[in-house]
Amino acid sequence: MVAEERLRVVRCGGSWLSGSRAVFAADGKYLLCASGDYIKVYSTTTEECLHILQGHSNLVTGIQLNPTNHLQLYSCSLDGTIKLWDFMDGILIKTFVVGFKLYAFYALASFENSVFLIIPKDGDEKSGIFQLVSVALPKIPGQEVEAKEREMVLEGISSLPKCTAFGRDDEYVASVLELHLVVCFFKMKKMYRFSLGSKFKSCTTSLFTCVACHPKEDCIATGHKDGKIRLWRNFNHRREYTFSTMHWHHDEVVDLAFSVEGTSLLSGGIESVLVQWRDGSDAKKEFLPRLGSTIQHIAVSPDGTFLCTSHSDNKIVIIHSNLKVSGMIQGLIKGSEVKTGLMVDPRTKALVLNGKPGHLQFYSLQNDKQLYNQPRNEAYWWRRNGESLHLPSSHLSTYREPDHLQGTPAHLMTTSFTLNTRINMPHEDHVTAMCFRCTDETINITPTLVTTSSDGRFKVWMLVTESDGEDQSITWTCDFVGSYHNYRATNCCFSEDGSLLAVSFDEIKPVFWKAKLFEVPPCHHQYRLLVLLEFAELRICLGRHFERSQMEHNPHSQQLVFRVEWSAQLNITVLQPDCLSENIAAISWNSECSDVFVFKPSEPRPFCIQRKVCRGRVLWAVFVPREVPECISSEKYQWLSQSQFYFLTETYELMTFSTKTPEERLTPSSKQLLHTPAHVLPSAAYLCPIFINSLLVSKTNKRTDDVPNDVEMENDNGEDESEEETDITEVHPSASDALECLGEVIPKLSKAQEKELRKLRKLDYSWASAL
Repeated sequence: MVAEERLRVVRCGGSWLSGSRAVFAADGKYLLCASGDYIKVYSTTTEECLHILQGHSNLVTGIQLNPTNHLQLYSCSLDGTIKLWDFMDGILIKTFVVGFKLYAFYALASFENSVFLIIPKDGDEKSGIFQLVSVALPKIPGQEVEAKEREMVLEGISSLPKCTAFGRDDEYVASVLELHLVVCFFKMKKMYRFSLGSKFKSCTTSLFTCVACHPKEDCIATGHKDGKIRLWRNFNHRREYTFSTMHWHHDEVVDLAFSVEGTSLLSGGIESVLVQWRDGSDAKKEFLPRLGSTIQHIAVSPDGTFLCTSHSDNKIVIIHSNLKVSGMIQGLIKGSEVKTGLMVDPRTKALVLNGKPGHLQFYSLQNDKQLYNQPRNEAYWWRRNGESLHLPSSHLSTYREPDHLQGTPAHLMTTSFTLNTRINMPHEDHVTAMCFRCTDETINITPTLVTTSSDGRFKVWMLVTESDGEDQSITWTCDFVGSYHNYRATNCCFSEDGSLLAVSFDEIKPVFWKAKLFEVPPCHHQYRLLVLLEFAELRICLGRHFERSQMEHNPHSQQLVFRVEWSAQLNITVLQPDCLSENIAAISWNSECSDVFVFKPSEPRPFCIQRKVCRGRVLWAVFVPREVPECISSEKYQWLSQSQFYFLTETYELMTFSTKTPEERLTPSSKQLLHTPAHVLPSAAYLCPIFINSLLVSKTNKRTDDVPNDVEMENDNGEDESEEETDITEVHPSASDALECLGEVIPKLSKAQEKELRKLRKLDYSWASAL
């Protein structure tokens, strides 16, 4: 019996990389960071994502290497669990269920059987009171065990991981909150509370923001909101403590980190400058400037070769110990607002949307990485008012408020754009929307662009050729200006065949305009209309086959009026039509989760409903045509066969739907290699030729069904063969199984060749495994 297909919500990218401090592997070759409820493993050499550790059901708030085994990783999450991973192979080893939301995690070498966590008091995070507790990790068999035994260490601390740190040899813990520093000694079982002095009690600019402990000495570094760094000493005595002050940052110090040997202190803030303080001296400091955005976290590799900074624009910069940038991992940039919506570049198949101020970002949906930024001039206006964007196959148009319209043709063989036309003051007020008329490339029709504005006008722009003597230039010119009772125009859209234009206005019905205004060939008998509009500050979508009998034509104007077929009461935040079908996806929000409804305009009942696809509101959505249609057996999910549906949440996570399980998305060979333990696989010397042969193109088209899957090796010498050779022969069935899963066939050997092969197997090929 074939199992019924089930639609799964899959995160395909966009999660926040800088939400918590990243971690380096012990040898500095890998960088691990939390990304939503995933953990990603990157190569520090190539910046490529090697593994994705999946298992948490909520945001991952902290990760740390296992102090007793540097090939293992601990992670904690708001789902109330601690997970232990083999991050090299991407295998989940064990899950510890704590039962409270976990905001920070600390594993110490001196406390082998327990870890330290920051949890809300009594499990109520709304109270704002958090505790540092010690939780014992039971060593009992089972994939998932409960860890309920805990002991309170500190109460009334900050929930931020950077506000708590452990000192030299794990002898004490330091935590900062508001105007106080608390130090708790484990062996002495004493706790001291320090402040900056009476003159700072009412000074909010001196609030503590972060803390770091020296790895070799009894020294605590604290960052403050006024940009100062203070080094505390002699804090094992309440009255004899001292602190010194260093100052460079003009605003708050966001994070601090000591080097492995403690010879330098690293600090960062909103200046986008990494500062290295040598020997705790204000006079000895070095700078790494222009890192692009606010430094949120600083991490140092255990071997001291690398350090990294996490930034507010969702990137991680990998830096050598000599303060030279080695590489950068850039995620989806979270701008102040995505006013462009989601567009797909037809050339690169990349997602295009707002990025940092003054840029459009092109984001790869396949590799979950940013391809490049497209900078524009005068970023000042972008930061204030955002932009509108529409992307046809060969043009990119952007609008920077309040007074510039630019048309940019894209070179088909490159990924660059050049400025074609700049129009000052295209409208008397802000532009609210723009769209291109999509037409068949085989038809010779003048490219057309429509803009709408708050001034109550919509304008039609044509790409025309102008002659000035012998010189000819291609530029955009205004061909038509329209309005409707001077109401504010909010949105516009062409029909699929470009024969109709729909323009929406504030608090009235959308108005449809006949295509002959724009010199389009005569309309067909039926109009297939898929329109995205904004109506009463809600996005609505109309789509239907309209016949001429359904149109009411006013002979004194070019307006067309349609009657309403049906309506539904939903809190709709996004409606997105599919350009390859009549399907429309509607996303509603119910204050906690979002639901997806897929319907056809001709039918009032949706044919597919997906409840609780994500937490929070969905900002935008887009249908991306597939290069190869996907085979989906279930008729209910046929709407995903031609196009793939992506949507962007308010936490900037890119989500999509899939009918395949994670195992089914893997190739057969990769499934076998990933799930087979290394100790049962044949030697690398045996698998290497098989792997190389699998990459070669076969000269024949023989089916594997016609060839035996296994070749039995015969022993021509019988009793003369050594016991060692017999052991090798016994291993061969496992090797043949591995070969069978790779889809290859072993050619049959003669007895002489088999005897020569046995001699070769006696040679030591262990050096090849190191490659």
